[in-house]
Amino acid sequence: MSAVVIRRATAPDASAAADVYLRSFAAALPTVVRPRSDEEVRAYIRDVVVPLRETWVAEESRSGAIVGLMVLAGDLLSQLYLDPDWRGHGIGDRFVTLAKERSPRGLSLWTFQVNGPAHRFYERHGFVEAERTDGNGNEEREPDVRYVWRP
Repeated sequence: MSAVVIRRATAPDASAAADVYLRSFAAALPTVVRPRSDEEVRAYIRDVVVPLRETWVAEESRSGAIVGLMVLAGDLLSQLYLDPDWRGHGIGDRFVTLAKERSPRGLSLWTFQVNGPAHRFYERHGFVEAERTDGNGNEEREPDVRYVWRP
């Protein structure tokens, strides 16, 4: 695998970023029902996430392919998705390091209870479980966990 550059997303990245989200979600969360169609996800990433949120992408330098997506909203790490073929190559670690640099006083995030690999990943990065819910507060209606990191 070649080098990966982490950079702010631009409008032309939206389609590829949506593809990463859709592939990652399908691979990591096969039992979670998405409430939005692929086209609704693509429109949301194109019209809201990339232009209005602090959105970062991981770009494979040789091909220019987008292989990761991270979205920050203040001290909330609201999204972190990697192309399934690019998991285990340190990109998630680099995204979390960047998120901590951008929010040095602390971060929080939500992940689904069924996503054991995400729990292990975030705990390895110093996040601790702060709350569990029955999923009533998310659009998937899937039980989730809030994690927090404090320096």
